[in-house]
Amino acid sequence: MPAGALPRTVWTFAIVSLLNDAASEMIAPLLPIFLTATLGAGPAIVALIEAAADAVSSVLKLFAGRWHDRGVSGRGLIQGGYGLANLVRPLIAFASSWALVLTLRLLDRIGKGMRTAPRDALLSRSVSPELLGRAFGLHRAFDHTGAMIGPIVATLLLAAGVDMRTVFLLAGVFGMCVMATLFVGLRSDEVHDLEPARRARPAAPGAPTALRFSALQPQARALLAAVAVLAAAAVPEAMVVLWAVDRGLAVQWIPLLWAAAHGLKALAAWRCGHWVDRFSARGVLSIGWPLRVAALLLLAFADTDGLGVWLAFALYSVSLASTEAAERALLAESVPNEMRGTGYGLFNLVTGLAALPGAALIGGLWQGIGSTVALATSAAVSAGACLLAARLVRRDAH
Repeated sequence: MPAGALPRTVWTFAIVSLLNDAASEMIAPLLPIFLTATLGAGPAIVALIEAAADAVSSVLKLFAGRWHDRGVSGRGLIQGGYGLANLVRPLIAFASSWALVLTLRLLDRIGKGMRTAPRDALLSRSVSPELLGRAFGLHRAFDHTGAMIGPIVATLLLAAGVDMRTVFLLAGVFGMCVMATLFVGLRSDEVHDLEPARRARPAAPGAPTALRFSALQPQARALLAAVAVLAAAAVPEAMVVLWAVDRGLAVQWIPLLWAAAHGLKALAAWRCGHWVDRFSARGVLSIGWPLRVAALLLLAFADTDGLGVWLAFALYSVSLASTEAAERALLAESVPNEMRGTGYGLFNLVTGLAALPGAALIGGLWQGIGSTVALATSAAVSAGACLLAARLVRRDAH
């Protein structure tokens, strides 16, 4: 079935993600430089800010997913989440310390936590099972396309003489477009049938109960265990920006590097989403996860400069994007329809919380010993996670 057969809800979420990531990624590739060069923070602080923000977001994603499954309007959570994020994000322009940047990043990620699980649940309910890969692939592709547009706009502004703080402030223009698209495109009559029924009193016998890890299907447990370890070993792309600068890439090229990487991520997410539907989610994961290990080893040990920096950064980014649709589609296959919000909340909780100690370790190694040791450690742990995941998913697929 062609992509045009995907419903309005999927396309609305895709366009909103494009606009929102354009706003976010006008700031993201410049933020490590802003923190280190302007505010005097070290690499460990950069890693800590990103991991702490993601951890807070991940906890809230579980609660928001559960609220949605209990009958709280997914449309309201989604609009509120995007609204909060796009209200506070441009205020980074006025930050005078890394602590204030941390506060604003936490508020931004609280908004993300409110919207993500309900959005993924509504998206998964809006399509038939055989289109799950394409729906999530389209959404992630548009998300990464926005992440490509934002840095290009930032680069043009910087080239025109606009200072970094003003670039952060102008990201709010895309934020206003996000809210306009949501209110126009996410019509209540179309979303109503996708919303779970409100359950104000305790669930009656036979009704869904709170989703616990032990109650999940074995395939879902294997997936969550694998992505948690991989998240703990992941190197934030903000840290890879610092790696690129250390390898000689001029600061003015950072937004374009970020844009090029996300352009490739958009293609990878879209293509891999199709492969999920054509082959299987497990098959895509069996290639995408080891690709991440290879990219980390390249970052750690390859003597790269010039074009090699661009290629290594792109390979790592593509390896991250290649598994996004497969992970979400596999989870949808493993969780009952009426518990999808909680399921996606749990997915984001375990990955976000696992990333916090991992980022602290990687950031500490990076600052104390060097990037090579930090990246090699990440590759080794990721390789172990791939072996564990292959064993678990293969065993639990039967």
